[in-house]
Amino acid sequence: MRRWEEIFTGIDRNIVRKMSPSRSQFFCHKAALLIIDVTKSFLGSTSESIQRSTAEYVTSCGKSGWLALPNIQKLQKCCRENNIPIIYSIADNLARRFCNGPTKNAFPNLDFNPTGNEIPLLLKPLKSEMVIPKTKASVFFGTPLFSCLRSMEIDSLLIAGCTTSGCVRATVVDGYSYGFSCFVVEDCVFDRFELSHLVNLFDMNAKYADVISLKEAIKLIKKLEKEGGKTHV
Repeated sequence: MRRWEEIFTGIDRNIVRKMSPSRSQFFCHKAALLIIDVTKSFLGSTSESIQRSTAEYVTSCGKSGWLALPNIQKLQKCCRENNIPIIYSIADNLARRFCNGPTKNAFPNLDFNPTGNEIPLLLKPLKSEMVIPKTKASVFFGTPLFSCLRSMEIDSLLIAGCTTSGCVRATVVDGYSYGFSCFVVEDCVFDRFELSHLVNLFDMNAKYADVISLKEAIKLIKKLEKEGGKTHV
């Protein structure tokens, strides 16, 4: 049993199995990797406890982000080696001032320090990789992401980053609504709240996405590139 399933009762798990007894999606003809909001403001400058880390950046997820970081790098490396496009998102702090945020969201004292928007060197985007600034939770909302994916004929999304309960989930729901097959890579997503992280992994897997391991993701990527077509989880 996976860790995010352990917090649910047997009745809950049985209900989900009855709703979708053999649910899994096709990893289709062409995939892309979305790395969502993996920046200093969500990681902190160094790996610290959540209590210490939020003293620097109130949005920080503490050590959970640093534990996910090398896994995200492995996924990034595999995608680059197998011709999978990578798209990153960061907060558009300037634009957020003009669209009812962040003063009315959960972080009224959010620091606009520009260094908080830096993607760590471990994941530094290549010049050929797109970085999308966004003002709301979903990377799709008010951005060119949908048009870019369609122009590249992308039909499947691998999703990494943070937070599991916030921007990751919002992007997954929008991706599902737009008709993409969504795959949340469990080892590569993180949250500041452990309960929210686990509940949302369970919920996304039940409704909008397949939650897969890093090992499964790498296997799918290599198989897709080798076969040049649709493959199953």
